[in-house]
Amino acid sequence: MFYLDFEEKLEKLEAEKNSLSKLSDESGINIDSKIKILEEKETLELKKIYSNLSPWQIVKIARHPNRPKTTDYIKNIFTDFTSLLGDRLYSEDSSIISGFAFLDGAPVLILGTEKGHDMNTRIKHNFGMAKPEGYRKSQRIMKLASKLKIPLICFIDTSGAYPGKDAEERGQAEAIAQSMKVALNCEAPCISIIIGEGGSGGAIALGTSDKVLMLSNSIYSVISPEGCSSILWKSSEYAEVASNSLRVTAQDCLKFKIIDEIIEEPIGGAHRNQQVISDDLKRSILKNLKLLEEISINELITKRNNRYLDYSP
Repeated sequence: MFYLDFEEKLEKLEAEKNSLSKLSDESGINIDSKIKILEEKETLELKKIYSNLSPWQIVKIARHPNRPKTTDYIKNIFTDFTSLLGDRLYSEDSSIISGFAFLDGAPVLILGTEKGHDMNTRIKHNFGMAKPEGYRKSQRIMKLASKLKIPLICFIDTSGAYPGKDAEERGQAEAIAQSMKVALNCEAPCISIIIGEGGSGGAIALGTSDKVLMLSNSIYSVISPEGCSSILWKSSEYAEVASNSLRVTAQDCLKFKIIDEIIEEPIGGAHRNQQVISDDLKRSILKNLKLLEEISINELITKRNNRYLDYSP
């Protein structure tokens, strides 16, 4: 288990448990009662830490290396996922996953930014930072959802769109803007879920939906705290101060009506129990899809456009 800096006591308790277990294996002494006491202390400490998180601590949880990624939710929530690759213009962008799947037997289309689980997969998926071909692939999937009239489910976990020179040369900003335009006019129910980081235009390109859900320890902002700090103070050292001002948390986003619903994570974060958060998220998706399917397509598009085009804080 990877522990964050504010989870130091939890790490010490885990180390103590491992030490006792090793001693028990070597000596044959029964230490079940002592392990139980340590587990109780661990539970109390978890509740204490996670009941009073600062925005900066939530940023760190949203970026936790063991946090469930798009591929994990696809595996745990959907069945028979079939990938759809390429933008039919330039190339395949592995930072955005797309394809057909079934949700409780009903067909859906899936889009999601993927960060990867280890160094090899993170490099493969470009750390979840999409290039123009990724957003043009997204547009292709959105248009396919419109054509087939099947729901579109988007998972968002990105620090932002890829800022490299090659991406700018191929029209990064235009690709993001077109994704938003296509999403606004998608003739199918659209649900977006922020499962980790929701950063800048890279997130909003997949977040222009009828319903926007957010895991309780995820973040959603116009810029990363480090980026904000670099602009305002010419240094990334003030990222914690910036995170307090950016209103990045799920509670802030719900308060300002940027999102529609918060899905509470297990105590200690989604990475501590992937199955529980997947089950809760699945129930929320099904509930919201049922509500959206009761609305006509024309009314759905009108409401979606009004939500974003007439948006005011």
